[in-house]
Amino acid sequence: QTQLAESGGGSVQTGGSLRLSCTASAPTYMGVCMAWFRQAAGKEREGVAFHFTNAGTTSYADSVKGRFTVSRDTAKNTLYLEMNSLKPEDTAMYYCAALRNTVWCEIGRAYNDFPWRGPGTQVTVSS
Repeated sequence: QTQLAESGGGSVQTGGSLRLSCTASAPTYMGVCMAWFRQAAGKEREGVAFHFTNAGTTSYADSVKGRFTVSRDTAKNTLYLEMNSLKPEDTAMYYCAALRNTVWCEIGRAYNDFPWRGPGTQVTVSS
């Protein structure tokens, strides 16, 4: 069973917007720490945004600050990533991931630390 499932990816032009969704198959998979990662072709996976429920905080990679926003709808078991002012360098496969029982939830946390992950959704930004 897939614990998390991303949706909302697609193709847009530079300057466009997309909203990605990450829906958990059960409330238990909406972890204390929920994150968005991305991996562009030929590049390493990188953390984009980390939402720490306990602290009510979200940290963002410098490359997306001011353009991307995370929100969470607990009733729908869904985490969102609102992406504005998209650039070609934002083109990547985007993954969400969740982790329970942690006190560290910010940029720098590794993808492999997260036991629950989605299969990803592709975002393509054309110039």
